[in-house]
Amino acid sequence: MSRSRFSGAIAGVGSTSGVRVVVGRWDDGPWGRFADVMVETAEGHRVLLAPTEQVRRFVAATYTFDEERVEPVSVTASERGPGSTWQVRSPSLRLDLTVGRRPALGVLLRAVPRRLATSPAWCRVTDPVARVVMDGVRTAGTAREGRREYYGATDLRRVVSLQGDLDGVDLGTLADVDPPCRFGFSSSPRTPSVTAVVTTVDEGTEETGAQV
Repeated sequence: MSRSRFSGAIAGVGSTSGVRVVVGRWDDGPWGRFADVMVETAEGHRVLLAPTEQVRRFVAATYTFDEERVEPVSVTASERGPGSTWQVRSPSLRLDLTVGRRPALGVLLRAVPRRLATSPAWCRVTDPVARVVMDGVRTAGTAREGRREYYGATDLRRVVSLQGDLDGVDLGTLADVDPPCRFGFSSSPRTPSVTAVVTTVDEGTEETGAQV
């Protein structure tokens, strides 16, 4: 079995244009720091923005896209806390997000010890709860090519504003992530948010035989 772990944060937002965006800002992982973006248009066209060919191959083997672009992707985040910002930049996308306060769920996530919260075993335990509490959200499941994937969330904050454009077309203002994104077995939460997370991807295991 091969295991890859990526530690960072995921921003999931919708817009009044119908475009939904999921941004991954990864601080630690097999390839060091990087960022990638998954976009689904109002028409359902799914686009991956990956900073390198290596990232493109890995992400495209795990999730499903209609189009894949390799281009520079950067995420500049200000200090954490209410009023902090994310600035996402690539040749295709300009996205500015303002992050708000931590809701009750974020407080609960922070109360769980990090080592436990990020373990695949805990993700399997929390998956049935996530399905009920947050429509479209999963914390454990099977990705493409038989890979097993686990999302260990450790914090959550609301996103309170959005502005930007995709391929030069204005995105409008902030909206729910609705309908859910269709990149993989799980969507980001319906309410726009930034989630601190450790993502674990296991290769070479069957769903019923994954080892912790």
